[in-house]
Amino acid sequence: MQRIQLRDAKAKLSSLVAGAASGETTVITRHGKPQAVILGVEEWNRLRQVPSFGRLLLSAPLEDEDLPPRDPGPSRDTLL
Repeated sequence: MQRIQLRDAKAKLSSLVAGAASGETTVITRHGKPQAVILGVEEWNRLRQVPSFGRLLLSAPLEDEDLPPRDPGPSRDTLL
């Protein structure tokens, strides 16, 4: 993965897109801080298909008796 400043990325956009199409990921920075990522469509589609943690939990084949009983007390001491 390469890093490139925004002003340089503007001048090299065509080559960055060509690199992304061949599997090279580029992080674009502004003032030294990451701001955006250029990646190929194949990688984008792969990442889009990864389910969220919440969806994984919802799809888990759990029954009510699979979970321990919930403690009705406070979960921790709080300072007020």
